[in-house]
Amino acid sequence: MQLRRRILLHSLALSPWLTRANAANAAEASWPTRPIRLIVPFAAGGGNDTLARLIAENLSQVLGQRVIVDNRGGAGGVVGAEIAARADADGYTLFLGGVGSHAINPVIRAKLSYDPVRDFLPISLIATAPLVVVAHPALGIRTISELLAWARRHPGQLEYASNGVGSSSHLAAELFATSAGVAMTHIPYKGLGPAMVDLLSGQVKLMFSSVIAILPFVQAGRLTALAVTGMTRSPLLPAVSTVNESGLPGYSASSWYGILAPAHTAAPIIAKVSTAIQTSLGRAEVKTQLINDGAEAMGGGPDVFAAHIRAELNRVRNLAQRIGLRPE
Repeated sequence: MQLRRRILLHSLALSPWLTRANAANAAEASWPTRPIRLIVPFAAGGGNDTLARLIAENLSQVLGQRVIVDNRGGAGGVVGAEIAARADADGYTLFLGGVGSHAINPVIRAKLSYDPVRDFLPISLIATAPLVVVAHPALGIRTISELLAWARRHPGQLEYASNGVGSSSHLAAELFATSAGVAMTHIPYKGLGPAMVDLLSGQVKLMFSSVIAILPFVQAGRLTALAVTGMTRSPLLPAVSTVNESGLPGYSASSWYGILAPAHTAAPIIAKVSTAIQTSLGRAEVKTQLINDGAEAMGGGPDVFAAHIRAELNRVRNLAQRIGLRPE
């Protein structure tokens, strides 16, 4: 009698837990049942926003629910990342992260309220986008070999512009300089616009910038494209070799983007989103649009993306130590 009573009491104690577990399983199985928010840590209208809207549109079609882009710019992407990291882990908030949010900011910012590994679950890498090494024609240089020769003849005299300290353009240039063993002088600007103004006027002679930003000026002959920083040539500049091909073997520096979710989001939901992303990236029109935007579709599941983030974090940390870039 006592045994039966204990079994009954134990069953009653377990009942609420089992009910909650069953409800959670049912919610995961039926997900998504309402619109999904995709947080973009930059203002509307930029390259990140264009990529986000392309992915959101295609995920909406694959998942059968609207994926709504939510632009939360500020502090170089930190504001949006913080909001995403603190969001409910119910599958209805996703985050468009990238090299800035998950590799650069964690290294160069002293007080970051989110951890790029602990507070997020990687879902899939979306795309990579190489930079282009461009020079003002007045420099009289047309190849990476010529650039390296000039820099070695004039140590420290080669000035290059960047979007700002710790930006992708800054780190790509420093990786180039340290890999080649040449000294270049960094001229940081407050964003791409001011840097491009001085580059085009010849005030500064060199920059590492995105394909889309420099393409019309290269086509018009106002800038000279010396090389692409990725491991493969850009379809938009097929005649321009990579840095790797041009005298600095092994060099590679690209921006990258991927989709993540807040930590503790259920594994079945992560798997569904990842599958939907792979389907979207497999579409010919998506691949074409990414190429036209200066990027390349990537894909890969959560494990692949997690490994990529860890490798990029280590790469940026090591480079920051080599060049003396300290967190601020």
